[in-house]
Amino acid sequence: MNITVVGLGKIGLPLAVQFAKSGHRVFGADTNPAVVEIVNSGKAPFPGEDHLDDYLAEVVPGQLTATTDTAGAVRDSEAVVVVVPLFVDAEARPDFGMMDSATAAIAEGLTAGTTVIYETTLPVGTTRTRWKPRLEEGSGLSEGTDFHLVFSPERVLTGRVFADLRKYPKLVGGLSEEGAQRALHFYEQVLQFDERPDLERGNGVWDLGSAEAAEMAKLAETTFRDVNIGLANQFARFAADNGIDIYQVIDASNSQPYSHIHRPGIAVGGHCIPVYPRLYLWNDPEATVVSAARAANAAMPDYVVAQATALSGGSLAGKKVAVLGAAYRGGVKETAFSGVFPTVEAVRTAGGEVVVHDPMYTNDELRQFGWEPYALGEQADIAIVQADHAEYKDVTAEQLPGVSLVMDGRNILDASQLPGVTVVSVGRPVEESSQ
Repeated sequence: MNITVVGLGKIGLPLAVQFAKSGHRVFGADTNPAVVEIVNSGKAPFPGEDHLDDYLAEVVPGQLTATTDTAGAVRDSEAVVVVVPLFVDAEARPDFGMMDSATAAIAEGLTAGTTVIYETTLPVGTTRTRWKPRLEEGSGLSEGTDFHLVFSPERVLTGRVFADLRKYPKLVGGLSEEGAQRALHFYEQVLQFDERPDLERGNGVWDLGSAEAAEMAKLAETTFRDVNIGLANQFARFAADNGIDIYQVIDASNSQPYSHIHRPGIAVGGHCIPVYPRLYLWNDPEATVVSAARAANAAMPDYVVAQATALSGGSLAGKKVAVLGAAYRGGVKETAFSGVFPTVEAVRTAGGEVVVHDPMYTNDELRQFGWEPYALGEQADIAIVQADHAEYKDVTAEQLPGVSLVMDGRNILDASQLPGVTVVSVGRPVEESSQ
């Protein structure tokens, strides 16, 4: 097949490489000329994705070509896979701007016989009510007759995309039965799956019967995680106030097979978990459980900073506070919805002087966010672990000179490496945390 992947970001580019490695001719379309140039040189435009550099070198030049001409690439393709970002605004409303532009370009190049598959996570109903009429109007073709439209959510994490593509079933939902069958055939040709004896249905491509069911499946699996973490965070706050170690409670609870309590922490970040519950709420504003969990998780940076403030005599004025970790999670150079932003703001509101450290970012990159960089070994008064980078797990008192209090927002520190320092983990009483 000739395949176009629209959007060469942290999900789209590995997908394009996967398709090319499976023996197909792939066009990677992106509006950023710099990204196109880098990909065509055989290099990845971002770090941290396992195997991407090696795999990209195998398919460029030859099987994969990047281009800024989306319409032209679509015109030459039998299948089009769309992985363009969808953001939410400050009021948690979907911002379809980038996807609308990409859809217009796809419609311009759309020809009869093409299957168009959206993988970007969407509110329920978007494929049918937004993309179908736009594609039909822009192309002059009829969906279900001239071309077919399908939703198939991406279900991978950055950093391990290729492994996740093999590990999890590929969900598809068409607007027509023929569209669904075409999508099944497509993904069976471009993906390979690990054996999953734990799945009664078996691993592979699963037809969920409708685009709406596939849209909701992605929202449900990610919203579940946000709700679960929100519950864990509420448990953690209660446990800490009542002299209980929440991690012992969680491990004990999860020893029974019907309990799957997640870990609490200072923040829930990234493109997925903080965003997709809002997309679900856009369709279902009466989902009080979802909205309460989102509020509980959003409150955690303020909670941790308030703890630090209370343990510092009720004020951070005159205190130098080092926030460790700008990324939303360890080992990933990405700040989308990272807890660093509300943490920094909370420290500043409390009167503290904020400095930020992250092993994946240069000082200049940190300054571009408006933060003063911090280096391990420099003087500070308080440290707050915001990201669970591996580099922080064995941090020592010598690396944090002058620090008398560490708020371990990810419960990763070895307190024995920090003698004389009060170490407080989310969900543990202060006295026990410091041991």
